[in-house]
Amino acid sequence: MIIRKFKVILIITALGLGIKPLYAQDSTMTLSLDKAIEYALQNNKVIQNARFSSQAAKEKIRETTAAGLPQISASADYNNFLGAEAELRLSESAPPAIIEFNPTSNFKFNVSQLVFSGSYYVGLQLSKLASQMSEMSSQKTELDVKEQVTRAYYLILISEQTLKIIESNRDNSILILEKTKNLANAGIIEKTEVSKLSVMVTSVENAQKAAERQLEMAYNMLRFQLGVNAGENIKLITSLDEISQQSKFETAMVSPFNIEHNTDFNLVFIQEKMRKSQVSLEQASYLPTLGAYYSYTEKLLKPKFDMMPKNVVGLNLSIPIFSSGLRHSKLSQAKINLTIAENTKELVNKQLTIQEKQLRFNLNNLLEQYQNQKINIETAKEVLEKMNLKFQQGIVSSLELTSANNSYLSAESGYITTLFQLLDAELALRKLNGNL
Repeated sequence: MIIRKFKVILIITALGLGIKPLYAQDSTMTLSLDKAIEYALQNNKVIQNARFSSQAAKEKIRETTAAGLPQISASADYNNFLGAEAELRLSESAPPAIIEFNPTSNFKFNVSQLVFSGSYYVGLQLSKLASQMSEMSSQKTELDVKEQVTRAYYLILISEQTLKIIESNRDNSILILEKTKNLANAGIIEKTEVSKLSVMVTSVENAQKAAERQLEMAYNMLRFQLGVNAGENIKLITSLDEISQQSKFETAMVSPFNIEHNTDFNLVFIQEKMRKSQVSLEQASYLPTLGAYYSYTEKLLKPKFDMMPKNVVGLNLSIPIFSSGLRHSKLSQAKINLTIAENTKELVNKQLTIQEKQLRFNLNNLLEQYQNQKINIETAKEVLEKMNLKFQQGIVSSLELTSANNSYLSAESGYITTLFQLLDAELALRKLNGNL
């Protein structure tokens, strides 16, 4: 049956993202496909978190930059030596001079500035690359959400079309059953034919109920992804005919593939650049670090013996000499990680190129199947109509009519399934090109 072929698709598509509702409970959300995507992009919590992560990465750049800018601080202290004293003798024959340690208090003002640090400059580059990585991850998240919303939208339209087909088939089956009952009551055909057709009608009615439940499930998926209440009314205004125009699929097949537009490739490309900077960072650890400082001290409580000046200017030079192979080991690890990143980029490049060719092949193959399925439907429908007429004339049995009806439903099922696969293949190809 048509319904069974969509159960797996419905379950897979059920993965979604929660967002805030836009309309009140008693209103109806009227959504085109573009509007549904726009609404999800504005309210999706996962996208919001990705954007916050991107903002945090930008703040990290400011943090790293600030470490190389002037640092100003102030402090105050109070010291009480609890009556301690010290003796000072200028010679052995001279009496000692007693020096008392009276309480002291100081206010200090310090300014420091990093003059040179190779690690600082490379670390700043790494922070910028991390920000680019976060921004690219945010774009990938948006692309995933667009794909999920679009697929859910497609699934609702497909489910509605499935339900219409089954309802039409049910109405036709009931009409045939009523005519068959009249013929049986008139003694023209056996009553067993009525029983056989009743089974067919019951089967179609069960399929209709299942289709209604599946359609409601598809709507719930979209509600879940949009973050609206389970009872929210949604009306889709983009039709199945609009999204299944042949020109749309033909355009997707001839569109050139630019790997630089693919988010997965861009992520590994940035990752490679970060690994290169990591190597530079470890190399910079061999370089000295130079800093300058200025200090001013205001003595609030002065000691009796005080020789410290108020103003001090100085330089700090740190020179790495020997680390027992620690720096060398870190540098070796960074170079190995760079090689891995380069291999990963090359691998992803090849994988995406092959995937693009496969998706293009699948799309072309499904488009041909789609055209064939449309012909099969017309043929199966024509056969069913002729069987209905022959059955009413007593030329064929109810078994043959049921067989023709099943063939028609099978043709419709094949058409609907192929259409969904075609739409999904076109969606996957556009996503690969970063064109959602």
